[in-house]
Amino acid sequence: MRGLHFPILLAAGALWLPAQSLADFEKRVTEFSLPNGLHFVVVERHEAPVVSFETLVNVGSAEDASGQTGLAHLFEHLAFKGTETIGTRDWPSEKRALEAVEEAADKLAAERNKGPLADAGKLAGLDAEWKVALDRAQTFVIPNQYAQIFQQNGGVDLLANAGYDSTEFRYSLPSNRLELWFLMESQRLLHPVMREFYRERDVVAEEDRVNVEQSPQGRMVRNLLATAFQAQPYRNPELGWPGDVASLRASQAQAFFDKYYVPGNMTMTLVGDVNPAEAKRLAERYFGPLPARPLPPVPHATDPPQNGPRTVEIYANTQPFLMAAYKRPDMYDKDDPVFDVIRLILSNGRTGMLTTQLVDEKRVATVAQLVTPFPRGRYPNLAVFFVVPAIGHTVAEAERALDDLLSSLQTKRIETEPLLRARTQARAAVIRDMATNAGLASSLALYQAGYGDWRKLFTSVDDLNKVTAEDIQRVARQYFVINGRTLAVSGPQPVALGDNR
Repeated sequence: MRGLHFPILLAAGALWLPAQSLADFEKRVTEFSLPNGLHFVVVERHEAPVVSFETLVNVGSAEDASGQTGLAHLFEHLAFKGTETIGTRDWPSEKRALEAVEEAADKLAAERNKGPLADAGKLAGLDAEWKVALDRAQTFVIPNQYAQIFQQNGGVDLLANAGYDSTEFRYSLPSNRLELWFLMESQRLLHPVMREFYRERDVVAEEDRVNVEQSPQGRMVRNLLATAFQAQPYRNPELGWPGDVASLRASQAQAFFDKYYVPGNMTMTLVGDVNPAEAKRLAERYFGPLPARPLPPVPHATDPPQNGPRTVEIYANTQPFLMAAYKRPDMYDKDDPVFDVIRLILSNGRTGMLTTQLVDEKRVATVAQLVTPFPRGRYPNLAVFFVVPAIGHTVAEAERALDDLLSSLQTKRIETEPLLRARTQARAAVIRDMATNAGLASSLALYQAGYGDWRKLFTSVDDLNKVTAEDIQRVARQYFVINGRTLAVSGPQPVALGDNR
């Protein structure tokens, strides 16, 4: 997570419709799977001699094991550290040095695990030995060589992003450098090296300090998820819990990689000036050697029923803030498109009802928006209202205004015009996003990985068109209820909230 952000992800994307039919688009698409299970989607766009590449892995912080949260995010930091041949001055020597780091870490951990019986002097000595081993391993590193090779060959937009339930790696290259991507990306997956792991572990800790601990909104999001969910996987912070991160080990990261970075759990998309037959030949040559391994288990933890409202309060000398979160089903549920339409009607620009009512008419807020699914959509998640009270107005006033709007949504039938406007806005959004090769590669990978078929990007618009005013009213009555709500509020002192609906 680079700063606080509120991603609108898979289910929101289900609303988009490119300015062409599925039948026309399919003519430009080639897809194939290798015997090891790795799936490719290739789209021809020959307008410019460039290709965008996306590797998407079905793993995020939701899959972090108890006591090891933060591991999924660390792979964002390790993504471009290199391989056994890239990023090292002498791999055999570096390999021995990295093994020495782990041996020293084992000794240090063994002493720490004695708890109150640990010898303070011995701990200090073992810690010093570990740091010496780290410094020696660092002498073999060629910093940023992996990324520099791409950049020297015209590569742009290198991106690694680990989210709540997926991790993506993105690159764009001139089309005459197609094979370079196949070579380097396959080597990164065939021969991973946990290079600079402990340095990056410290970077993640600093990232958490700046973006969460020092940010009232960051703390609100983290505590909101941990309060709303007691067992479900989205309770895990995207960056991990600080105490877990501080004790993560490179050996654990290797085991995590072996478990989740398997061919059948990854999707690769190529969009641009590419010959599909050539792409398949290169895929077989470079990614074919990846060994087939079992798919990782899917988290099955479920929360007990929520039988009353929950509240999180954050004290901070900043502008008061309100988050109202309601439990909702995952993106595979029949009501998912209904939530999409509700989001667009309530929260799409200046015409959204949250803005027109809370900001323009009642003037109790300066910002009001709905984000759903939150934080992601693959598992049961949340519909979260974010409201910043206007100066001179309290969080309680903003809460009451939001309650009034939701009550209206439950009792009054939405007119046809907002429904039609929502569809138009959704189509415009996808046209803008998918105009670029990188945007299209990302969307196709998300849908292929999330639904098992990239065509869902097109066909889901049929579900959107079937949403009725009655559906909106039904979903609002079923889900925007006090028993499924978690409030998170911030302010310089204890916040007085309004009466519960």
